[in-house]
Amino acid sequence: MAEVIVYSSDYCPYCSRAKYLLESKNVDFEEIKVDGKPQIRAEMTKKAGRTSVPQIWIGSVHVGGCDDLFALERAGKLDALLSA
Repeated sequence: MAEVIVYSSDYCPYCSRAKYLLESKNVDFEEIKVDGKPQIRAEMTKKAGRTSVPQIWIGSVHVGGCDDLFALERAGKLDALLSA
C-alpha cells in the first residue's frame, strides 16, 4: 500500500472528512499538523503550492484537498491509487 501523508489542522472540518474517508478504508496515514507551526505550514505550501488544509499525498502523487480526495473516490480511482 502506498504511503499516505495528510497535512491537517485541528478544528478543520475538511481535514476531519478526509481522515474519516481514509480511516473507513482502513488506510494508515501519517498526519502532520500545521497548527502553530509556521515552518511546517511553509513546507506544505512549498510542496503543494496551496496554503489550505488538508493537503494529501498518496505515494508521490499530490492528491490535493478533501474535495479532490472524495472526487477520486467517486470516480472509482482512489483504491487503485492507494494500492499502487
